Amino acid sequence: MRTIEEEKASGAGWRRERGAPSLSEVHSSIAVDPGAPNWRKAAAFLGPGYLVAVGYMDPGNWATSIAGGSRFGYTLLFVVLLSSLMAMILQALAARLAIATGRDLAQACRDAYPAPVAAMLWLFAEIAICATDLAEVIGTAIGLNLLFGIPLEIGVLITALDVFLVLYLQTKGFRWVEALVITLLGVIAVSFLVQIVMADPVWGDLVRGFAPTTQIVTNPNMLYLALGIIGATVMPHNLYLHSGIVQTRAYHTDSQGKREAIRFATLDSTLALLFALAINASILILAASAFHAKGSTEVVELDKAYALLHPLLGSALAPTLFAIALLCCGLNSTVTATMAGQIVMEGFLNIRLAPWLRRLITRGIAIVPAAAVTIYYGDKGAGQLLILSQVILSLQLPFAVIPLVKFTAERRKMGEFTAPRWLTAIAGIIAATIIVLNMKLIFDVMTGG
Repeated sequence: MRTIEEEKASGAGWRRERGAPSLSEVHSSIAVDPGAPNWRKAAAFLGPGYLVAVGYMDPGNWATSIAGGSRFGYTLLFVVLLSSLMAMILQALAARLAIATGRDLAQACRDAYPAPVAAMLWLFAEIAICATDLAEVIGTAIGLNLLFGIPLEIGVLITALDVFLVLYLQTKGFRWVEALVITLLGVIAVSFLVQIVMADPVWGDLVRGFAPTTQIVTNPNMLYLALGIIGATVMPHNLYLHSGIVQTRAYHTDSQGKREAIRFATLDSTLALLFALAINASILILAASAFHAKGSTEVVELDKAYALLHPLLGSALAPTLFAIALLCCGLNSTVTATMAGQIVMEGFLNIRLAPWLRRLITRGIAIVPAAAVTIYYGDKGAGQLLILSQVILSLQLPFAVIPLVKFTAERRKMGEFTAPRWLTAIAGIIAATIIVLNMKLIFDVMTGG
C-alpha cells in the first residue's frame, strides 16, 4: 500500500502536493500482491484498458466507420489502423503519468498551468465529454428504436436513466463495472464476427485497405471522414479516464512497484486496444462489403444501415445483431463517460460532486441538442450529428495530447519514469499529425472545400 512518505515524494516537480484522488470511492480498491507471480499481477491490472477501449468503439465511431466504408470501401482501414496505433501510444503515456506521479491528467494540468490556462483546458475537456455523450445518447436511442420500436425522441430521454445503472455498479465494486463492460464487449465481438461472415468481404481488397494512400489527404470528403475516425478512436476523454481508473489498483509506490505497474497497465491497455481495433475494422469492413460493394455508397445513418443489412445480406439475423451490438456499445459508453466526467471535474476544479449529479449534468447537456435534432430533422439529422460530434472530438485532441506528451517527457515531474526519448518522439509526431490534419480540415471548410 502507499505510505504518506511515498505520496509526498510523488509531488516532486509539481507546484502543489497532490490533493484527494479522483474517483476516491474506488481509489486503490483492487489489491495487487507484490509477491504474486507475474501472471497474477497482470490479471490484477486487467480491466481498465477495456473500459478505455469502450471509448474507441462508441456509437459515434459506428457512424464514421459506416460512412467511410460505404462511401470509400476498404480505403479508410489504414486510418482505423493508424488511429489505433496512436491510441496505444497515448494511452500508455496516460497510464505512465498516473502511476509515476499519482496524478490523473486533469490534476496534472491544474498543477502545471496558470489558472486561466487550466480553465481553458477544462472547458475543452468538458466540450469533448459532451460531444462523446451526445454520440452515446443518439446511438443508444437509435438502438432502442431499432430493437423495440421506441421513438427516437423518447429514447433520447430514456438515456438519462442510465445514471441509476452507474450508481448501482459503483456500489457493487469496481470489478463489477469491469465485468459488465467486458461482457458487453464480448457480445459486440460475436455480433460482428457473424455479420462479417455473412457479408463475405473481398479479402484481397480488404488487406490492401490497410496500406496508406494520398487520397486520404487530397480528397476533402475522405479527409473529413478520416478526421472523424481519428476523433472517434483517439478520444480526449479517454486520456483523462485512463489516468484516473488505473489508480484503482493498490500497487506499491516504490520504484519496483511503479515500474511493474506501468508495465502491466500498458500491457492491459494495448491488448484491449487491439481488441478495439478488430471491432472498429469490422464495422468498416461490414459497411464496405455489405453497402459499398453493392452500390449503396451514401449510408450514413445507423438506422439506414440496419434496414439495408437484411435485403443485402439475405438474413434477418444480421440487422438484429447489428442493433444488439449498437445498444451494448451505448450502454458501455455511458459507464465510462460518467467516470471521465467525474475525473475531469474533480481534477481541474477540485470540486467533488455526487456521481449521480455529475452524470445528470453531463447527460442533460447532451440530451438538449440530441432531442432538438431528432425532433426537427429526424433520423438523417441524428446521423449527421453523430459524425459532427466525432470531428469535434478530433479538434479537441491537441488540448489533451500536448500536455500529456509534455508532462511525461519532463524528468523533473516524472523522475526515473520519464518516457523514453523514442516514445516521446513518436507521441510528438502523433500530436503534430493531429494538428496538421485539423488545420487542413479547417482550411477546407473556410475555403468551401
